Amino acid sequence: MDQHIEIEFKNLVNKQEFDKLKEYFNVAELDFVTQENHYFDTPSFELKEKGSALRIRQRNGNSELTLKQPAEDGLLETNLALTNELANDILIGKSLPDNEITRLIESLKITSSDIRYFGTLQTSRAEVPYKGGLLVFDHSSYLTKEDYEVEYEVSNKTEGQEIFGDLLQKLQIPVRKTENKTRRFYQAKFNK
Repeated sequence: MDQHIEIEFKNLVNKQEFDKLKEYFNVAELDFVTQENHYFDTPSFELKEKGSALRIRQRNGNSELTLKQPAEDGLLETNLALTNELANDILIGKSLPDNEITRLIESLKITSSDIRYFGTLQTSRAEVPYKGGLLVFDHSSYLTKEDYEVEYEVSNKTEGQEIFGDLLQKLQIPVRKTENKTRRFYQAKFNK
């Protein structure tokens, strides 16, 4: 199990702005890797109500269960490697096995056996180190939607916000209120 605080800034961009960013950072199509995020919650969205999110990410032949919870600065992200067989069992409706993440869910007063799979968001992602952080280029497809996003993952919130804002300004990309992928998926699926 791995736990860390995730501090990231994100901005939705249009295709033209996405292409401008790729060109500016010399990101080629070969640099993109496809990943699938499979989202889970209870039928009454108890995790969402607590500002939390649960997913299984499958990338490069690996599967990982992730719980994100609010933290003072950013999100507390708890990751647990899964076998692909176990991940696929969970996706077809088997209960989450007892582990560190299910115990964290239970500590939120949520019954982990109530967790259900709601759907998948597929992302083509490229990553570039940038000024002490990680710049992430995402093209996501889910349900009948697709979007483009740039994220900046950092360890210092104040510095990261300034660097990310300067980059957007330099490339003349407007700052847009951007929900995380989990929220965008649920908004598209359930208008929630």
